[in-house]
Amino acid sequence: MEAKANAPIIIKRKKVIAGGGHHGGAWKVAYADFVTAMMAFFMLMWLLNATTEQQRKGIADYFSPTIPIVRVSGGGSGSLNGSDIFSTDSLAQTGTGGVAEQQGDAIATAVAAERALETAALQDLEAALLGMGGETMLDDNLMRHIVTRLTDEGLVIELFDLPGAALFEGNSSTPTELTEAIAEVMGRVLGLVTNDIAITGHVRTQSVLRIDYPVWELSTERAAVMRALLEDNGAAADRMARQTGRADRMPVDPDPQALRNNRIELIVLRSDR
Repeated sequence: MEAKANAPIIIKRKKVIAGGGHHGGAWKVAYADFVTAMMAFFMLMWLLNATTEQQRKGIADYFSPTIPIVRVSGGGSGSLNGSDIFSTDSLAQTGTGGVAEQQGDAIATAVAAERALETAALQDLEAALLGMGGETMLDDNLMRHIVTRLTDEGLVIELFDLPGAALFEGNSSTPTELTEAIAEVMGRVLGLVTNDIAITGHVRTQSVLRIDYPVWELSTERAAVMRALLEDNGAAADRMARQTGRADRMPVDPDPQALRNNRIELIVLRSDR
């Protein structure tokens, strides 16, 4: 009993480590992901700033799938029983994107060719009217009332007043003999093509001292009279696509009261208008 009483007393302490102090090493992984993402972001910004549009398209194409999918059975000798997937010629000819691009180019070419032909036809019409080929349908007295220009909308034929030679009597919509003579020639000229026709009436600004200010009604009525004259001289009624009056809102002379602003515009419209 005495020996046991003198034995040394050993105290064993157990160290308990509480988890969650620094969350282990998970924060390091998250930080590394963040740094990688920022590096990729700045690399993308640098590429966008340092490359041309053509180079960026090439980079985008590099990451785009380029293996064509043939939707019909081929019968070729390759493993896919069709065209060789490693042939650049096959990619352009049988890939879905390649076909779409070729079709788009073909359509654009056809549209451009059709527009060129129509432009040539309008130029021929202009030449026949003004005598660019040596012979004109107009005599000098009528010619001086007409100017033409080719626009995206079509061939614009402008008929306008001159001092002492007006298209309409006074401030009315009654045509003069000059206008009737011009309309007779225009009926024959417009018969050279089948394009639709638009007619726009313009008048000069009237004095503010006038009690009535009929610029809108007058320009509209004059356009209607010209349409009727053209139809009487052979222009088909179903070709008349538009008839409008613009009053004095679009002067061609800086002086809004200038006689030159009294005019009628005949527009031989392009087919896409």
